[in-house]
Amino acid sequence: MPGNMSVPVTIPSPLPGATAGELLDLIRSGRATTRGELGRVTGLSRTAVSARLASLASAGLVLEGDEESVTGGRPASTLVLNRDAGLVLAVAIGRSRSQMSVSALDGTELASVSHDQEVGLGPDVLMPVVADHLTRMLADLGRSGEEVRGVGLSLAGTVDPARVVSVDSPAMAGWDGVPLGAYLRDVTGAPLVLDNDCNVMAASERDGHLRDHDDMLVLKASTGLGLGIVAGGHLIRGHRGAAGELGHVKVAAAEGLLCRCGDTGCLETVAGGWALVERLRAGGQQVHHVRDLVAQAVHGNGEARSIVRESGRRVGEALAATVTVLNPRAIVVGGDMAGAFDTFSAGLRDTLFPATTALAGRDLQVLPATHGEKAGLVGCVHLALDSVLSPLAVNAALVKQHV
Repeated sequence: MPGNMSVPVTIPSPLPGATAGELLDLIRSGRATTRGELGRVTGLSRTAVSARLASLASAGLVLEGDEESVTGGRPASTLVLNRDAGLVLAVAIGRSRSQMSVSALDGTELASVSHDQEVGLGPDVLMPVVADHLTRMLADLGRSGEEVRGVGLSLAGTVDPARVVSVDSPAMAGWDGVPLGAYLRDVTGAPLVLDNDCNVMAASERDGHLRDHDDMLVLKASTGLGLGIVAGGHLIRGHRGAAGELGHVKVAAAEGLLCRCGDTGCLETVAGGWALVERLRAGGQQVHHVRDLVAQAVHGNGEARSIVRESGRRVGEALAATVTVLNPRAIVVGGDMAGAFDTFSAGLRDTLFPATTALAGRDLQVLPATHGEKAGLVGCVHLALDSVLSPLAVNAALVKQHV
């Protein structure tokens, strides 16, 4: 390196006129946790910082925490989000299982439940069950729907967050275009936020692998196949929110095979859990879900292990071009197939690394999802919190409080 070159130092830009909501965002993220730090980061005067903090405190959102002094001088009171200032609900709806939870405002889970359901249930049947579970959990905690600030919900396939509806989900027949908020009105009047299952799984890694890697592909390998794509620390959704539909990439091995989306030649027909289960059942095996296949693989069933590894190999082939183009630092494997992570990832590595460039594969890691089978729930909690505690939402709530 030439002697006159140096590594640039990034200095946080001041936030002139920073709002109370922006101060809360700094506190939540840990970027500024004392009055002095808030003043330095935002450029606000001590009086302005105090006024905004008083507004947040009156809304019950901020508390004075433990005292700390890094300089040995006068201790500075640490500011923290009041985790008890409300609740968020999370709902991760899958093809054969739905998970629900109640969490505090810092994301701490207070209660959760998993519900196995018949495949193919429509929203008129399943959503009342979801609402009942949420109502029961709140009651068991001695809490009410009025304390809920937001609900995060995930579905498989492409969704429209603005309209809070599914728009293209082969895995969830009968859900497209159905407004989902109406089903939860008897539980809470809090806003509902919607995203797809792969995106919320990627969001769950915010307190996991995203701490170390800003560029990753989060693979959901389950009944279907999909990707959450993170580049430079930002989730990539695509023009119509349809980024990451890995399961419907056309592959030679699937030529002529009918997919549940109605097309032929999709990767899912040779690597998706639903197709693998159909193949085993056609051969006389007693399996009803990909979880049954994974359990058999984990317990040493040779045929099951071979099928899981083959699925990984097919996925690796299809992922190679994406890895070469995007150059992620890690591929994170979640979904039911992750229950047999060693077997599935071995197959994925078999085909992925030889088919990508040496540079793209040099530092690439294949890792299990941080939160395992709860990744969807954790991601839905993040989804809800990011919405209801965003600076815009907090500022709006403070204005409403003083009207």
